[in-house]
Amino acid sequence: MRRREFGRTLATGTTGAVLSAVPLAAQRPPAPTAKPARAAMHVGCQSGGTTRENLEFKARHGVFNLDGDEPHFVEGKGWDLDDSLKKRDDCEKYGIKLEAYHLWHSQGIESTRFPAIMLGQSPQRDRDIEIVQQMIQVAGKTGVRLLNYNTTILGMLRTGRTTDAKRGNATYNTWDYPEAMKRNPALTKAGVVTADTVYERITYLLDRILPVAAEYKVQLGNHIADPPTHAGYRGITRWNSPDVFAGIKRFAELYDSPYHGFNLCLGSTAEGLKDPKTEIHPIIRYVGGRKQIFNIHLRNIKGGWDHFMEVYPDNGDMDFYEVVRTLRDVGYPYMLCPDHVPEHADPAARNQAFAFAYGYIKAMVQAVNAEVG
Repeated sequence: MRRREFGRTLATGTTGAVLSAVPLAAQRPPAPTAKPARAAMHVGCQSGGTTRENLEFKARHGVFNLDGDEPHFVEGKGWDLDDSLKKRDDCEKYGIKLEAYHLWHSQGIESTRFPAIMLGQSPQRDRDIEIVQQMIQVAGKTGVRLLNYNTTILGMLRTGRTTDAKRGNATYNTWDYPEAMKRNPALTKAGVVTADTVYERITYLLDRILPVAAEYKVQLGNHIADPPTHAGYRGITRWNSPDVFAGIKRFAELYDSPYHGFNLCLGSTAEGLKDPKTEIHPIIRYVGGRKQIFNIHLRNIKGGWDHFMEVYPDNGDMDFYEVVRTLRDVGYPYMLCPDHVPEHADPAARNQAFAFAYGYIKAMVQAVNAEVG
């Protein structure tokens, strides 16, 4: 099934199409005026997998929806169905719903399992895509709703850590673009890759896996490149850069399919904005209005374009009470997941940070639902 059969709606109908000349503000769905309904969204998580220790930790903290990472991978074949079913059964022992897996993570071409896909290297990418199709089938047979993935050449980019004495000397993952340019401006093995070329490779992939996702009723949620960067950084223009909203719109409109959408990381999106506190809401309304938000990474930052730190959910520049309210208003029904958390030398720091985030998210959902009765 080709993308035209999904009702692809880019302005020129070609992979390298440009967006319509209509101003972005005029294209955004209007904010809802009717009284919103109570939200069905719920706390979830993608950390720790489906070990007994992690499932007990999740259940103790009221987390009953999970991204289970992935089943056992068999080289040259794909996911092991029996292992996937076992993961589902292990979750259900604790009343946990296995909602999602990751097709792959955002390491970039130098460490991802399927580098040929985003390098555009046939025939290897065709063999890789056949394996991805098998992985989608396993997810569908297991009852997994969503597969998260990314379409990046560069992986997640950071330049160091920042210590916050006011939060008990917790350290925050940090990105500073000028510092990154000083350290490593060199091209990767991908060479120079334009945004149009990135989109050609994305559509080559999705043309071949979206029909399988539709057959098995599995949503595909793309995580934007983290962070958005200047065009041509290390030779690469990311599909969501340098204008993160325009990139999200372009990707959203590639296909008209209920299985094509976003693992919408609010932290990564905010990293491409000048004023995340205000600019994040129109993006949520646009993607949420199209019913293309399949998962939320609820991660806060201080800063934005070119410089930021990943902080706790309550001390970043975005007001997460207002963010969760906007998600309620667009009818978002799925998981709110903390994905990156601050670190500390305390051996228990990671679980402490996640536990804090779980309670915070549950409180925010309860609060915005209390507004509508």
